[in-house]
Amino acid sequence: MTTKKIKPLVIGVAGGSGSGKTTIIKSILDQLGPLDAVILQHDSYYRNNNHLPLLERERINYDHPDALETELLVKNVKDLLEWKETETPVYDFTTHSRKDRGIIKKPADVIIVDGILIFMEKRLRDLMDVRIFVNTDSDIRFIRRLKRDIKERKRTMDSVINQYLETVKPMHIAFVQPSRRYADIIIPEGKNPVSTNLVVSLIRNHLNKSGNSGGKRRRRLKKNG
Repeated sequence: MTTKKIKPLVIGVAGGSGSGKTTIIKSILDQLGPLDAVILQHDSYYRNNNHLPLLERERINYDHPDALETELLVKNVKDLLEWKETETPVYDFTTHSRKDRGIIKKPADVIIVDGILIFMEKRLRDLMDVRIFVNTDSDIRFIRRLKRDIKERKRTMDSVINQYLETVKPMHIAFVQPSRRYADIIIPEGKNPVSTNLVVSLIRNHLNKSGNSGGKRRRRLKKNG
């Protein structure tokens, strides 16, 4: 007899740029131990503007919801919820362009959606079982973003500062911070063991009830907890 797969658990992790979303996700997965999880990052979904010259691409406001192809992210999540493989885009931040080939994501027991604006689109928000907002001081977020963009995205310090003042900060005030109202859990300063442990407990309960992973994996999760 074939065991029927039930709906995977979808977790949304939002918060300002540099708030510590990646750290929170890593902490959750580390505590869970062996687990099938897939992560979809919203900033891989910037719209395909490869037809525009580089200078025009550089002028786009990438911190506005319209800059993101959220409808594709919704489709990818729905595919995974139906236990189907799905192709997600790959974005090159150094050239502000989308790669020709995407990445195939395989379905998993837990789907994690990560991004600063993921709570702004109702169609995406409604797919989430748990919505987490990482609330971190603006000075800390700016310093983290500055270091990341210079090291990983090969940006100059002046360009990062200018973008922060012109678009990142205003868009955070207009869109990101107000989206906190949709969160089920707010984690302060990007690190809070109580909040993180609550999320881990929710995931474990879901897996134990669902039977998606079979008894062997559930026993491993309990042993590691």
